[in-house]
Amino acid sequence: MIAPAPLVSIVLGTRPEAIKLAPVILAFQAAADLRTRVVLTGQHREMVAQVMELFGLSADCDLALMEPRQTLTHVTCAALQGLRHEFSEHRPDLVLVQGDTTTAFASALAAFYEQIPVGHVEAGLRTDNLLDPFPEEANRRLISQLGQLHFAPTSVSEANLKASGVVGRILVTGNTVIDALLRMAETAPQLELPGLDWQRQRVILATVHRRENWGERLQSIGRGFLELLDRHPDTALLLPLHRNPTVREPLEALLGSHPRAFLTEPLDYDRLVAAIRGATLLLTDSGGLQEEAPALGKPVLVLRRTTERPEAVSAGTAKLIGTDAEAIVREASLLLDDPAAYAAMAQARNPFGDGQASGRILEASRAFLASRTLEPA
Repeated sequence: MIAPAPLVSIVLGTRPEAIKLAPVILAFQAAADLRTRVVLTGQHREMVAQVMELFGLSADCDLALMEPRQTLTHVTCAALQGLRHEFSEHRPDLVLVQGDTTTAFASALAAFYEQIPVGHVEAGLRTDNLLDPFPEEANRRLISQLGQLHFAPTSVSEANLKASGVVGRILVTGNTVIDALLRMAETAPQLELPGLDWQRQRVILATVHRRENWGERLQSIGRGFLELLDRHPDTALLLPLHRNPTVREPLEALLGSHPRAFLTEPLDYDRLVAAIRGATLLLTDSGGLQEEAPALGKPVLVLRRTTERPEAVSAGTAKLIGTDAEAIVREASLLLDDPAAYAAMAQARNPFGDGQASGRILEASRAFLASRTLEPA
């Protein structure tokens, strides 16, 4: 009797995971010598569904754990319970998780409890501050201790993993977000918004959602955005709002009535790519945009005190500016007013890969699974 092909379960729950795992899923599904199972936790709903549809993907299992104003404890416990059943019914030979979400951590822990090997996509990112960002820094450190395959996006990430003494194989692959971005940039339509003139206005694309920026820091960010618009009458702000009311409501109160502040629902991924492509610069506390924007030649000002992507800062494509309103206005105005300063960031080298990361992850996983079949029982 011929043994079935190895089964790889790829688990995701949030929009960033969906974007960064989409090219990985497509690569694995095209491999005739492997079986692939796509498992959604449901940590996010609509935003994940849109990305899956955009890349022509569907889930084999959906735990549907999302609930209103859900807590980290709920997501973790519900994912552990759901994945225990899923892994019992469809036991994989390898589980792949991505990044630093609560879904990724809970999935790695669930696989560990069932003694199933874990591969970690985008491994080795660190700020070296356990509470910043929270809970992401703890999540990625814990996943590194549970994994057997560590797919580091850069040599800096590789060095972080080696310094922390992880067990298993480390491979520098590049970041899969570049795979997804380049695929989408070829076909993304121009973003049309009533009142926003991409030809006559300089557009600042901004995103804010980090837990550590909730409260007074969010208020300060909003005040900085307002003053920036007042100082630069030819500039518009495009701000897709996170669905969490803790983030959305303060920004709506501060910016909702400004005629050049365009507050939208979260942009579908193809529309987000179009917005990056058309924007002059980005202001963000997102991790992924620090990787995506440089690939399209756009400077990034990071609304955080730390970053787990120091490669972008070292390469000159991103700059940490924090959340102080005065700093936001000063640093963004420098790029808007000084062509030389702008060119220095826009023309810097993108350190995050060549768009071939998914293929490298596939080959390394295939080799890992082959080696396990040769081990003595």
